[in-house]
Amino acid sequence: QLYHALEWTPPVFAHIPLIHGPDGAKLSKRHGAMAAADYRTMGFLPEAMRNYLARLGWSHGDDEIFSTAQAVAWFEFDSVGRSPAQFDFDKLRNLNGHYIQQSSSDELTARMANDLASAAGGNLTVQARKRVLALLPELMKRAKTIHELIDSSEFLVLNRPITMDDTAAKLLDADACALLSRLVPNLTGVQPWTRETVEAVIRSFAESEGRKLGNIAQPVRAALTGRTTSPGIFEVLEALGAEESLGRLADVA
Repeated sequence: QLYHALEWTPPVFAHIPLIHGPDGAKLSKRHGAMAAADYRTMGFLPEAMRNYLARLGWSHGDDEIFSTAQAVAWFEFDSVGRSPAQFDFDKLRNLNGHYIQQSSSDELTARMANDLASAAGGNLTVQARKRVLALLPELMKRAKTIHELIDSSEFLVLNRPITMDDTAAKLLDADACALLSRLVPNLTGVQPWTRETVEAVIRSFAESEGRKLGNIAQPVRAALTGRTTSPGIFEVLEALGAEESLGRLADVA
């Protein structure tokens, strides 16, 4: 009535369907519903959120992944559904993982810089940044959020001696430390320091010790990362470089 009283042409009003939680009930705080901006704090990329939110209650055929420009070009009211849409957090995580994998290493490093600097004691050195950039292609394959990517990258920027988690500390018993002390001389002087050259040395060392490669790789991983899980150990050795790798091994050997 106000539009008509002011002699304005009323706009066409429409709304998308309600959003429901996984249990089929209207999305509410008990489902963990938050402001869209909060998802940035949780490690979700803006482009992933736009893609996911655009897909709630609207579709363009079978297209699940599309750019913001495509959504703008494709949007029509006829494609808005009538049934409530369901917010699927796992689907959002998977979509976010796709966008992480499509991002450049430089872009992701810039997004993580402040958190990595804190992990490094307040200063992210040029060398530490290079390590992150070197291993990001491997780390990106596993991460669903920026926080997961930061968590898996932290060991690359830590100052020596690095802190071990409980599992890694337990793994580095007297036998494992003695094993690493015998390995270090074999790795010292390896040139060039690449995944191929260090792999050849460690495989040869494992044979000379009469042990399986995994029995060598696990304590090496614990000493280098402070954890028992990481990307391939030879990729880790290459990314850390000779000086840092030998230093971390010597710290526990």
